[in-house]
Amino acid sequence: MRAFSVVRSMESSTCKNQSSSSPPTIPRLALAISTTAIFTLFSIAQPCAASSGLDPFPSYTEFIKTSCGFTIYPDVCYQTLSPYASTIQTSPKEMANAALLVTLDGALSASNMVSRLSNAGGLSKREARAVIDCVETMSDSVDEIRQSLVAMKTLDGPEFETNMSDIRTWVSAALTDEDTCMDGFQERGISNNKKVEGPIRSSIVRVAQLTSNALALINRLQ
Repeated sequence: MRAFSVVRSMESSTCKNQSSSSPPTIPRLALAISTTAIFTLFSIAQPCAASSGLDPFPSYTEFIKTSCGFTIYPDVCYQTLSPYASTIQTSPKEMANAALLVTLDGALSASNMVSRLSNAGGLSKREARAVIDCVETMSDSVDEIRQSLVAMKTLDGPEFETNMSDIRTWVSAALTDEDTCMDGFQERGISNNKKVEGPIRSSIVRVAQLTSNALALINRLQ
C-alpha cells in the first residue's frame, strides 16, 4: 500500500461533495506577499513564556488538545499548534489558520529540500526524473496552501460557502500532490532507494500529516 493511501482514503470522504471545477487561482506573487506577511505576524505572536516550561494559557492549550482529537494525527497536531495558543485562544478559525501556516512552512521546507536534491547531481535518469516530478508537485502543493491562506482572510464574508469550498479543494489538492510525489518513486521502481527516496519520504510524510490535520480542522468550521 502506498505511503499515503490511508490518508487519502480517510480524507476523501470529507471532499467527495466538492465541485469538480477548479477554484479561481491567485497570482503567485500576490500569494507570496500575502502569506509572507501573515506568517511573519503569526510568528511574532508565539508566546515567549513557552521556554519556561509552564503553560501560561491552560484553557487555550486544552482547547487545542481537544480540537486535535478530531484529526488523524492528534499528537502532531498538538505538538505543532500548542505554541500558538495565545493567538488561537478558543477560536476554531484561528486554529485552522494556524494549521495552514504550519503546513505551509513544512511544505516550503520539503520543497526546498527536494529542489536541492535535484541539483546535487549523481542521480540516475530514473532518480532524476522522479525528483524533478516531485519538485513540480510540491511547488503546486505550496501554491495551493497559499491560496487557502488568502481565502481564509475573507472566510467570514458573504461568500462563506464558496470560500470554504475553495479552501477544501485547495487543501485536498495539496494532499494529493504530496501523495503524487511519492508515487513517482514507486512507479519508477526506486521506492527503496535510501539515497534519494528515503530523505524525501520522511519530509513529505510529515507534510502530508500536517496537511491532513489542517483539512480536518477546516472541515469543522461552520
